[in-house]
Amino acid sequence: MAAVVGIRAWPRPVVLACATLLVAGCYYAAGRLGLSQQLTADGSVVTPIWPPTGLAVACLLLFGPWCVPGIALGALLVILSLGAPGAEAVGIMAGNTAAPVCAWLMLRAVGFRVSLSRLRDGLALVFLGALAAMLISSGTGVGMLVLSGKLPTDHLGLIWLAWWVGDAMGVVLVTPLLLLLYRARLPPPSARWTEAVGLTVVVCVLVPLIMYSSVSVLFLAYPILIWSVLRFQLAGGIPCALYVSVTATVVARHEAGSFGKLTDIETMMKLQAFNGTLGLTALLLSAVISEQLNTRRSVERACHELVEALQHLNAGGSGTQGQPGGDGR
Repeated sequence: MAAVVGIRAWPRPVVLACATLLVAGCYYAAGRLGLSQQLTADGSVVTPIWPPTGLAVACLLLFGPWCVPGIALGALLVILSLGAPGAEAVGIMAGNTAAPVCAWLMLRAVGFRVSLSRLRDGLALVFLGALAAMLISSGTGVGMLVLSGKLPTDHLGLIWLAWWVGDAMGVVLVTPLLLLLYRARLPPPSARWTEAVGLTVVVCVLVPLIMYSSVSVLFLAYPILIWSVLRFQLAGGIPCALYVSVTATVVARHEAGSFGKLTDIETMMKLQAFNGTLGLTALLLSAVISEQLNTRRSVERACHELVEALQHLNAGGSGTQGQPGGDGR
């Protein structure tokens, strides 16, 4: 508490500068994490999941537009870490900053709730925050590379698709997880803790076996994911989907399991299709179940209040009937 009071006593420019550096540092760390799982397709390097976009959208949803300078600085640091950039670095940085800002503005315009407790929130995050807004970053990035001569035009469609899907997957998988962690509170000990631990063990053991199997059985990951969503909604579905997606990406990089006999293009397309359907299933199914549970709780609460009101009226009516008549007879 004393530390919080001390920070609030700092001058506002100092607080904003520290917050900007914190956001930039987190963005850079997320970028390096995403770059550690690169794939090669036709000689070009792509990232199946780009976590910084999810981090940027989550920061904007939670803390507002003051995060924009930190996002821009973080994007610039990631670009600089890739080597000596040219003039295209400014355009790529602008695109990587504008896309999350556009996602935040569109989500705010449709009344998006960070709790993701409604189906409309899940649909908005997927179609506005991920698929629509990330057209800006992918289009700007690929366009700047083409103009600078660093990207052959015969690879244009492939690289654009990989860039777009990677950014979109960052929003679909990382943004809900960060929103969940921000408002997470440890529940009291109960039998669900045992189930949660058991589910975690099952996921951690079975998912690598499924991914590294020489027989193509990637579809077996979906029953595990659905179980996680049905029992724990967003808190179970999104971490499970992210773990499965990261495991699949690692296996694809090692050219093992179901990805062992595929070409680079086939590997990228199969991985991105798998990760995309996995993320959409986890997010939208969680939103549907959460909305149904909230509706059920609202109905139960309304019924309980109605019962209390009827009991109160009956008690009042009984008391009135027990009063003596006004004429004294």
